[in-house]
Amino acid sequence: MNFFDTNILVYAYDFSENEKREKCWKIIKSVFEGEKEGYISNQILAELFYVLTKNMRKQVPIDDINDILLSLLDSHNWKKINYNHLTIKRAMHLSEKYKMHFWDALICATMLENNIFSIYTENEKDFKKIPGLKAINPFS
Repeated sequence: MNFFDTNILVYAYDFSENEKREKCWKIIKSVFEGEKEGYISNQILAELFYVLTKNMRKQVPIDDINDILLSLLDSHNWKKINYNHLTIKRAMHLSEKYKMHFWDALICATMLENNIFSIYTENEKDFKKIPGLKAINPFS
């Protein structure tokens, strides 16, 4: 079971980063085709929409962004998980204890509550701080 950080999904659709796009698209495609299990949370979906609409060097048309999000939302191969108020409490604790950004701590807390212990991410340094979690960086 592999969780996917926003940066991996963004790179898959970022045509200004061709090398990263190719690596990430290959991994994401394997989930769409059912070769790997892929988990994302509502947080990741919201972040993806935000980044694709606001922070891209090469702007993605809104119709394409909607198609990207809908393909993830409608796919049975992408498992969608969510967090609740107890997850937020746990994330607050993780953020303080491991000196990490709250939003990354919320991803960690969501993963741990759902017994997911590996994450595809470019951000190895923060996710490796959490005992039991494995960060998989496709670029290293």
